[in-house]
Amino acid sequence: MITRRKGSVIEADIHGMTAAQARRELIGLLDRVGKDVTELHVIHGYRGGDALRSMVQGSLSHPRISYKCQSLLNEGETKIYLKK
Repeated sequence: MITRRKGSVIEADIHGMTAAQARRELIGLLDRVGKDVTELHVIHGYRGGDALRSMVQGSLSHPRISYKCQSLLNEGETKIYLKK
């Protein structure tokens, strides 16, 4: 997983991972991020199948997640808004 931080937003690219690998990595990331992080943008792609997108938008859960929505400008990205 490749991550980049831009202020209070972290971008995580999970291309090429299995859904199980991506879930473990994202949960670990959510466990580690500070309260100053307010958004997690997960880049999962959309042309190579929908297993990653389905996992992120459906079954991924964590106490920090407030809500999730698909990016309006990019079908291959889900934005996760975090509780403080």
